[in-house]
Amino acid sequence: MQRPRVKTFVATLIGAIGMCLSEGRQLHAQTRITGVYQFPAISIKEFHNAKFPGSVANDRKILMGSVGSDLWRGATDAAGEFWMTTDRGPNGQIKVDGGNRRTFWVPEFNPTLVRVKFDGSAVKILDAIPIVGQSGRPVSGLPNVISRDEIPYDYTAQKELGFNINGLDTEGLIRLKSGEFWLAEEYGPSLVHVDKAGKVLKRYTPAGLKLPGADYPVQDSLPAILGKRKINRGFEGLAVSADEKILYAVLQSPLYNPDRKVGDASRITRVLAFDREQGKAVAEYVYRFEDAKEFDPRPKMSPDEMKLSGVVYLNPTTLLILERTDWLAKLYTVDLAQATNILGSKWDDGATAPSLEMLDDPASAGVRVLPKTLILDLNRFKEMPEKIEGVAVIDRNTIAVSNDNDFDSEESKYDEQGNNVGKGKVSQILTIALDKPLPLDAK
Repeated sequence: MQRPRVKTFVATLIGAIGMCLSEGRQLHAQTRITGVYQFPAISIKEFHNAKFPGSVANDRKILMGSVGSDLWRGATDAAGEFWMTTDRGPNGQIKVDGGNRRTFWVPEFNPTLVRVKFDGSAVKILDAIPIVGQSGRPVSGLPNVISRDEIPYDYTAQKELGFNINGLDTEGLIRLKSGEFWLAEEYGPSLVHVDKAGKVLKRYTPAGLKLPGADYPVQDSLPAILGKRKINRGFEGLAVSADEKILYAVLQSPLYNPDRKVGDASRITRVLAFDREQGKAVAEYVYRFEDAKEFDPRPKMSPDEMKLSGVVYLNPTTLLILERTDWLAKLYTVDLAQATNILGSKWDDGATAPSLEMLDDPASAGVRVLPKTLILDLNRFKEMPEKIEGVAVIDRNTIAVSNDNDFDSEESKYDEQGNNVGKGKVSQILTIALDKPLPLDAK
């Protein structure tokens, strides 16, 4: 007589258990930070002089915290290990006579490739590879060409420093299975091929930028239009296809095309595909930034604050791209197959009017921009530091991001002894579990 009630009870119990299990799986799959790892407080003098003894006499009390310009992880790298790159070194700006002067706190600093590993909640530096020219001498991080690049000054902004034709402002990084590296660089902007020991094998620059006298081969085979890059806003991120044939470089900001006023207001930047074996570009795509005030609703937010900083290859038609301001960042996937390849078109001609960067809606001119899908708003995490610049994929369900603390010298403030007065900003790597898997290449 009680059997129907028993059956009902059992059915209800099973349903409740199933619901709990379902909710548990959903909770487990929620996007969340799984680790926060901080870089050690090593002085630049200690770090630099270990590779080039006596090269830095005074590091202005600046710590070697900033290796967060990019983050790379290969498929065969050990668990918790990454490759990273510094940029050109500690620098800032000081206003003099109504204009900003670019200051270099430690002009002897040399861009360096760094292999790191998680060690508890810290980041341990396992290896450091300085980037050098064919002669074996450091390339330096100083600007290349007078009248084209910013004039470099010392930390006080009163003494001019010399230009260096070999100087690199390295920002993007990939490492091949052979152990060789490719770097995305801002001054050119350029792509730089580096051997496993850190020696520059060749630097690829925009057409017309030959850099005579450089301590390495230079090939000016990139589209000439890239020479209109905004100062300090060249190539910022780099990815490589699964077969290691094609590099993908993202331009940090819109070109000054035809001029600064247009570039600062534009929402258009470019993604270049480069065949590393042929040594030339094979495609160029248009990326459209989000509206600045909607992306980051801070007072006085302007289009000029929008930047691209990182890129990861996911599959033959999909890249993961990091779009950001200095305060928050978001990750999008873009579909290469649905975008127009503008390489060699009128949009690569500086005489085209209106220019690509002047267009509010490129589709009205027959140009399909890269379709974007939001994957993750990093601002959802209170632990997320400012100025996220690096992103790497650990597996289809896990990513890592890194911030650049600019050596904590960006404020360009110093005490009576000429030592840096920073705000205590640190560099970190954060790992994040995703609620949905990334569309990684099956190969």
